Amino acid sequence: MTTAAAESPTRRPHRFAVWGDPIDHSRSPALHGAAYALLGWPWEYGRRRVDEASFRDELAAAPASVRGLSLTMPLKSLAHRAAGRHDAAAEATGAANTLVRTREGWAGFNTDVGGLARALTEAGVGDAEEARIVGAGATATSALLALHRIGVRRVEVSARRPEAARALVALAEHLGVRAAVAPLGQPGGAVDLTVSTLPGDAPVAESDAERLAASGGTLYDVVYGTWPTALGAAWQRSGLPAHPGATMLLHQAVLQIRIFASGGAEEPLPDEDAVVAVMRRALMGG
Repeated sequence: MTTAAAESPTRRPHRFAVWGDPIDHSRSPALHGAAYALLGWPWEYGRRRVDEASFRDELAAAPASVRGLSLTMPLKSLAHRAAGRHDAAAEATGAANTLVRTREGWAGFNTDVGGLARALTEAGVGDAEEARIVGAGATATSALLALHRIGVRRVEVSARRPEAARALVALAEHLGVRAAVAPLGQPGGAVDLTVSTLPGDAPVAESDAERLAASGGTLYDVVYGTWPTALGAAWQRSGLPAHPGATMLLHQAVLQIRIFASGGAEEPLPDEDAVVAVMRRALMGG
């Protein structure tokens, strides 16, 4: 395949990898490898188990041939702190899932925000105006920014500990999004869309899940390795639309590859529709 990248720096043999703990389950090598092969870029992408305690030393020891990294849990906050500069999403969330080596050091990006926004649009809820976020952890912050990006005007945060959502509410108000907090089992008014940011194995009482489903519109669950989750099962029992997080994983990886190629997420990849299609096949085939 001949692309505009034929005489660009993307022809250089660079190395990339995903780091995290655990890491064996990661689908990122399959996604990136499929894209690089289609584009004809001589890039390598691997995986490495790196925990919080060893992250700093591992990053310092990374050879110059490692041009970029994808970071999964529990390294996103550490990656943010290691970066000398950040994109707007990483700055707002305090988390970076992408590091790129520059002349000045590492630059940090958060492609979870853009990836989720693109996934929600693909799921047919890109015009939602009112939404619920289930959970109040770090991923909930990325979810809030993604919802703001697609134009959501009101957000309810459903959390086991409502006090844990204070920072999220403050960020929503800063963004101009009306926000309220409700205990997990006591949702407020009906919404168009529910985004769950709970871990896949998080226990949720069936009664709580049923109440969330009854007023929750479409469910998008960021979990992609465990399906259905407790919430996904409740939505399915109710006959309501429910989506696992595989498309978020796909689209955030596309944005990562853009960053690896050009240093920013704005410039589309050569023949990007074909790249997305081959990445989707690699993801679903796994």
